[in-house]
Amino acid sequence: MSNNTELREMSDDQLEATAKEAAQTLFRLRFQSQSERLNTPSEIRKNRRLIARIKTIQTERQKTAK
Repeated sequence: MSNNTELREMSDDQLEATAKEAAQTLFRLRFQSQSERLNTPSEIRKNRRLIARIKTIQTERQKTAK
C-alpha cells in the first residue's frame, strides 16, 4: 500500500483517508509501546514514513495547483 506510485495514483480524498488511518494506527502503536511490548516495533517507523510520504504528495499537489 505504501508504494509511492500507488499513493500518487490516489485521489486527494483517498490520500486524506489513508493519512487519517495511518495516524490512528500510529497513535495506537505508540500507546501500546508504552503500556506493553510491541511484537513489531518497526511498524511505528513504517507508519511515520507513510504519513510523511502522503504529506509530501499533498504538498506537491498544492504547489502545482497554484
